[in-house]
Amino acid sequence: MMIVNVEGARLFFDVAGPGLHAAAGRMEARPTLIVLHGGPGFDHSPMRPYFDRYADTHQVVYLDHRGNGRSSGAPDSWTLRQWGRDVKSFCEALGIEKPVIFGVSFGGMVAMSYAIQFPDHPAKLILSSTAAKLDLRATYAIMEERGGAHAREVAERVFATADDAAMEEYRSVCIPLYNTTADPDAAAARDRAIIRHEVARHFFLGEMRTMDQLPALARIACPTLILAGRHDPITPVPCSEDMAAAIPAGLAQLLVFDNAGHGVHRDDPDGADKAMRAFLAA
Repeated sequence: MMIVNVEGARLFFDVAGPGLHAAAGRMEARPTLIVLHGGPGFDHSPMRPYFDRYADTHQVVYLDHRGNGRSSGAPDSWTLRQWGRDVKSFCEALGIEKPVIFGVSFGGMVAMSYAIQFPDHPAKLILSSTAAKLDLRATYAIMEERGGAHAREVAERVFATADDAAMEEYRSVCIPLYNTTADPDAAAARDRAIIRHEVARHFFLGEMRTMDQLPALARIACPTLILAGRHDPITPVPCSEDMAAAIPAGLAQLLVFDNAGHGVHRDDPDGADKAMRAFLAA
């Protein structure tokens, strides 16, 4: 396993594609795309193999956040501030300069924390199906609309108690409501993931309740692509609109995918790929 020691934690990472490309007469350095997974309490495996495709232009690096997956780290360090710091410290440990950061869902929250703390460090940000401030009342209403009163009750219970039984029921009742298409690989991806309920519980019952990164988004200093699904119940479109409005003028581009839910690459893989490639090449 590839492990790097960062600020009291051992962080697991994996890589797709070379950092150096053999060109005519020279070796060309490729930019680095760091992929930050959702959760918390998952690992990077649901992000694969989709994001491996960008290894044709970038070195793709998958990172398990501290406390998640194959990474370690004490519970008192499970904070958005530290998870954001870890991204920069990880890059410094491996000599990665001016990375492109892709963060989905919780990974997008970490990406924002990193870019707020270290605005000159990233080259670009891609924030997919995420929020700087959650609106759980909207989430509960959408869950009820799509899955009935029981889905709303399960969602309310998981964010109020985050106990193991509630989280298992949430996976079976509510997570299928996240997306507009039935991805045959989604269940297999979740099954192969390392699940750490204690990390989710720590975040759900703690920092998530008061999280509001919107004012600090004014510190972001790099081009930022925001991807949102029209039918996303957990980070609804208004969350993305608020983010785009809070980032300095001229830096943020918001794309809303009308036929997608949470994680637009799952419901509209071709559309997400087209948008990301245009942004990466710009």
